[in-house]
Amino acid sequence: MADPSSYRPEPGQIPDSPGVYRFRDEHRRVIYVGKAKSLRQRLANYFQDLAGLHPRTRSMVTTAASVEWTVVSTEVEALQLEYSWIKEYDPRFNVKYRDDKSYPYLAVTMNEEFPRVQVMRGHKKKGVRYFGPYAHAWAIRDTVDLLLRVFPVRTCSAGVFKNAARTGRPCLLGYIGKCAAPCVGRVSPEDHRELADEFCDFMTGRTGTYLRRLEKQMAEAAEEMEYERAARLRDDIGALRKAMEKNAVVLADATDADLIAVAEDELEAAVQIFHVRGGRVRGQRGWVTDKVEEITTGALVEHALQQLYGEETGDAVPKEVLVPALPDPVEPVQEWLTGRRGSGVSLRIPQRGDKRALMETVERNAQQALVLHKTKRASDLTTRSRALEEIADALDLDSAPLRIECYDISHLQGDDVVASMVVFEDGLARKSEYRRFQIKGFEGQDDVRSMHEVITRRFRRYLAEKERTGEWTDEEAEPGGETGGEAGPGTGPVLGDRDPKEHDPKDRDPKDRGLKDEDGRPRRFAYPPQLVVVDGGKPQVAAARRALDELGIDDIAVCGLAKRLEEVWLPQDDDPVVLPRSSEGLYLLQRVRDEAHRFAITYQRSRRAKRFRAGPLDDVPGLGETRKQALIKHFGSVKRLRAATIDQICEVPGIGRKTAETIAVALARAAPPAPAVNTATGEIIEEGEPDTTAGSPGEPVPAGAPEERRGQET
Repeated sequence: MADPSSYRPEPGQIPDSPGVYRFRDEHRRVIYVGKAKSLRQRLANYFQDLAGLHPRTRSMVTTAASVEWTVVSTEVEALQLEYSWIKEYDPRFNVKYRDDKSYPYLAVTMNEEFPRVQVMRGHKKKGVRYFGPYAHAWAIRDTVDLLLRVFPVRTCSAGVFKNAARTGRPCLLGYIGKCAAPCVGRVSPEDHRELADEFCDFMTGRTGTYLRRLEKQMAEAAEEMEYERAARLRDDIGALRKAMEKNAVVLADATDADLIAVAEDELEAAVQIFHVRGGRVRGQRGWVTDKVEEITTGALVEHALQQLYGEETGDAVPKEVLVPALPDPVEPVQEWLTGRRGSGVSLRIPQRGDKRALMETVERNAQQALVLHKTKRASDLTTRSRALEEIADALDLDSAPLRIECYDISHLQGDDVVASMVVFEDGLARKSEYRRFQIKGFEGQDDVRSMHEVITRRFRRYLAEKERTGEWTDEEAEPGGETGGEAGPGTGPVLGDRDPKEHDPKDRDPKDRGLKDEDGRPRRFAYPPQLVVVDGGKPQVAAARRALDELGIDDIAVCGLAKRLEEVWLPQDDDPVVLPRSSEGLYLLQRVRDEAHRFAITYQRSRRAKRFRAGPLDDVPGLGETRKQALIKHFGSVKRLRAATIDQICEVPGIGRKTAETIAVALARAAPPAPAVNTATGEIIEEGEPDTTAGSPGEPVPAGAPEERRGQET
């Protein structure tokens, strides 16, 4: 490991001007390329105290052995030089997008005497017009097959073309009218090139001209009673319309734009691009990258723009590029794009309307691409086994943790404090074992106390289950006997329920059918994990370890995963365990932590939404949502309903007299207090009448709920 001070430039040696810099390792290999508006200010950031640097930046500067720079005139030149050097040196610490597949393009070889329509992949060639990229090659072939009726451009290879020219016989497409057969001289090179130009115009979105022309020709043929020709033109129009339908209109103003969205976490980022031409989505592609340097969303966008347009010129760079965040500064990037296109390019964030709605679709695709990329790694048995072994080695466990439980706390400024427990077995999520908790031990925001309470409740129930089933002997009960007795069968709190949205009892894993005791009750908490993971750093880990120690449990490992730097904390260590960034073990811990966070925040939001929607009618047993809506619609407000008589309530369809009496009693109990009076002025201070979306806080407990569940999790 090199000391950055050993190769730090002397003060005043670095120029205060735009430029590009390169860090090299001891073997003179370029490991990082960057650009700066001021080289002096930017490079100074790398030579500060190592403790203040981001871990990935710290790793880069300690790997490097020297730094050099090149001064340029403008920031635009710096952007172009940075892109060129990243392509040339492929530095290991730079963000490098990699295609998750080799995307096919529809290509027209305008650089040939007789242009050819074909599917192309890989590096783009000069003089060839490209359309796409497409998700599948068969989608290109279907489109071309439809368009060849109207634009019979050559599609054959050079060998087939030369053989047909030698024999004087065209291929099958020439006989059925899907090729103009320039190989045998049916059309001149000029006429065939005009066909290719028209094909390209149609693909770029200028479709109305050709449709109107064909419709006019069809009408003329019909007037002249050339019905066969009119029918053929009708079929051509149908083929063009069918080809157009394959790309739905998403922007009504025939916009040419590229939309770029980014989904990212601490380790990786996924980029999705939608190519819109003539208001239609003509192509889609995506990249995934490792975040090997500390980088913002705007910088990720800048790198994506470099890769997307670094080799493009002219119309391949659209007039408008929509992004989720702007590079900083944005002016050099916009000027560089304008130079690539040869005319003005608008680089901006869509705020409203159709473009904003389409951007949300692209963002969802980016998120799905990132999830898919992660699940591909998670679904591989060998990869999962390696991940569990790496975790065992890093945490010094006796064996691989086949069952991992992760806990997370969620709240909104101290309100609706909840927690989640997710379970991974053999590296895969076991959603039937997920649990949710409400924090009941105290009020307010304290993640450490909340974590202690959740761990205590979960493993107190585990001890109670062991005692009830006879798996817990008297000797084992002694260390935590007092606490364990508190959570004996039938007395302990119900920790949490399964989320009905997460799984359907009918679709329950067959393995779960064996997780029942002799009474048929699910043995929800009878199975201990080998590893408990908490979302947080050293304080949360210490709280979890303390809770287990208080219960006398010493055979379950505990660790925490701090989100900011992805450090793994152990309760007995003062310093974190830093797993390699490419470690499959870190990857698995991150997925477990993210799933716990997702499950917790989903539950917290649902509780908050229920609390906001709660009202006095929610306390009426047997009154469903339909009849509640009928009552509000009939009377107009809860205030008028409260003032109505029982006979008036009975007038509402579906409301009987007994139900009306129950409603009247419930509303009377929930009546608002008497208005306050301002003693200085005598003015009555009226509080807002609760409407249908506000009312008594909290979630109602079902009338038939057992006593031990009332006030606990739902």
